[in-house]
Amino acid sequence: MARKSFLLRIDERLHAELRRWADDDLRSINAQIEFLLRNALREQRGRDPLSAKEPPAADPAEE
Repeated sequence: MARKSFLLRIDERLHAELRRWADDDLRSINAQIEFLLRNALREQRGRDPLSAKEPPAADPAEE
């Protein structure tokens, strides 16, 4: 799996809370953020964003 790096600027209080949460779950902050983002996408999109099957491409004629 290819991984993409990017800079994320967040409030230091939020960072401290994420650190505590990640420590409680025995994860790094990076893994915790990725876990939270995957769960949010699963809830919003109804599928795991890293699943092997990609959803079908939207047909422009249907829009």
